[in-house]
Amino acid sequence: MHYEGIHRIDPETGERAEVVDEIQEAVVQCLDCMHDQPHLGFRDGRVEPIEDRWERMIAGTPWVASCTVTVEAEDVETCSGPEAGDALSFAAFGEYGTREFFTHVRFHKHEDDKIVVHLLVELYARSQDEATDVLEEAARGALALTSLAEESRPPASTADGPNH
Repeated sequence: MHYEGIHRIDPETGERAEVVDEIQEAVVQCLDCMHDQPHLGFRDGRVEPIEDRWERMIAGTPWVASCTVTVEAEDVETCSGPEAGDALSFAAFGEYGTREFFTHVRFHKHEDDKIVVHLLVELYARSQDEATDVLEEAARGALALTSLAEESRPPASTADGPNH
């Protein structure tokens, strides 16, 4: 669990006395692969599935979308330098764009006071309709889907070795 917070400390005991500020959603991460687990969260100090993601991400298959999201320029923290990809992904899809989806910003363009972000997005869903719904709900601006396809996986390996 990655956790950030500001806490008051009792000056006599040195123990945490009260929470002043903390992040809204702690990140559950697998230490073996270092991947975030966006279908899990904390509630009352316990790791629990996040209901609107759990089934879709566990039972679903990967879908890849080529899309654009048009956002207000003021909603983009930065569009250049090493942080640009994350900033543009966050502007386009919020927490979904930086925690749940695997996003790749292909390019962006400025149009007056708007920024059009062109992305490839991988997400998990049980159907094309569900993948479309999740993208539409997550988009923080006007979404245009160019393509959406279920990602094919290589055949599973056998006891004799990998299939070629």
